[in-house]
Amino acid sequence: MQSRFIFRRWRRIVQNLFPLLFVVTFVTVVLLGSVTPGVAQSRQEIRGVWMTINDLDVLKDRAKVQDAVDQLGRLNFNSIYPVVWNSGYVMYPSAIAQQQGIQPFVYKGSDGHDILADLIDKAHQRSLLVMPWFEFGLMAPETSELVLNHPEWITQRRDGSQTSISGAGEVVWLNPFRPDVQKFITDLVVEVVTQYDVDGIQFDDNMSLPREFGFDDYTTALYKKETKKTPLSPTDPAWMRWRADKITAFMAQLKKAVRERKPYAIFSISPNYYDLAYKFHLQDWLAWVRQGIADELIVQVYRPNLQSFISQLSRPELQETQRKIPTGVGILTGLRTSPVGIAQIQEQVRAAQDRGLGVSFFYYESLWEAAPEETNYRQAGFQALFPAPALRSITTVQPFELPKPGSTPVLQDSKFSLPSSP
Repeated sequence: MQSRFIFRRWRRIVQNLFPLLFVVTFVTVVLLGSVTPGVAQSRQEIRGVWMTINDLDVLKDRAKVQDAVDQLGRLNFNSIYPVVWNSGYVMYPSAIAQQQGIQPFVYKGSDGHDILADLIDKAHQRSLLVMPWFEFGLMAPETSELVLNHPEWITQRRDGSQTSISGAGEVVWLNPFRPDVQKFITDLVVEVVTQYDVDGIQFDDNMSLPREFGFDDYTTALYKKETKKTPLSPTDPAWMRWRADKITAFMAQLKKAVRERKPYAIFSISPNYYDLAYKFHLQDWLAWVRQGIADELIVQVYRPNLQSFISQLSRPELQETQRKIPTGVGILTGLRTSPVGIAQIQEQVRAAQDRGLGVSFFYYESLWEAAPEETNYRQAGFQALFPAPALRSITTVQPFELPKPGSTPVLQDSKFSLPSSP
């Protein structure tokens, strides 16, 4: 008798609440339906840091890795980009590299453990995403085993010279138009996303080609075959566009290969600002955004002057990208020979945040170890920038299909003024 009374009472309560529950549900569905996938994605704030070769002392030590991810988690970071491809060598046990005659490089930890696997495991425990970073892209030292074993993979200038000076010293460039080069890079990337529980992969400004290169026999013959023209000048608009489009097509194929193995993997890019990227390195990253190749963008803006820094944050291509995918800027937190104070870092981060942009810092050791201020003071400075968590999810990335030729408009070069210097 008492149980039936209780049941009838609860039924009346539910009946009375039903209209309210219906309204709440209806409004929620309407609001969620009004948010486009691109806008929903862009609300994910990037708070990342690159882990470079300079951070190997940390990466090789399990205890130091644990301390690093604990600190990053406590300070509300959410993404780590550890280097896995540098100087023609990989930072993990790679069957693909060994097949090409590349001997194992620095991939073992202090007790013989797998550095990348250890970092991923510990980072995921702190809800940090890990996206291995193919730092050297298509660049390699001319003395590396890869280059010595495959001299035919290297492209050249019109005068036949092959080397250029980069931030990493004197290097050569793998020919991105050769199928065997594309296969090698693709195999490495697929190996990483298959072998490890990564959340994505990242390419930076070196996934490109300096505009003066591409005058090797293979590439010029392909250009003549497809266009009936002969490339004469590195800055010829048609020759530049043809090479840039070929690199874009390769990136699309690479994205497809990644997604076939890991459907929710984030395809991250970190180029230079657009004028420099396209006009000097044939890297049409805005086309990569428009064609759905890039899932997130972090533009490198390593400038000490605040006004010069801010000028890059208002570029139209950056604003367009913000409406589609998570977007941020790369901020220099210091080099061993040139430390950066926390005040400058805070000014730049706040300028980015004011414009709805995320950030990623170059590089880990300079956050608070190799820095001009005390560790506690530096960490307090970052805590002030990120007082609350900003968790990210890989389940919001969009499906990807190869774009049909000519279906996606590309940025017209005339909209951008040529920089005075690279």
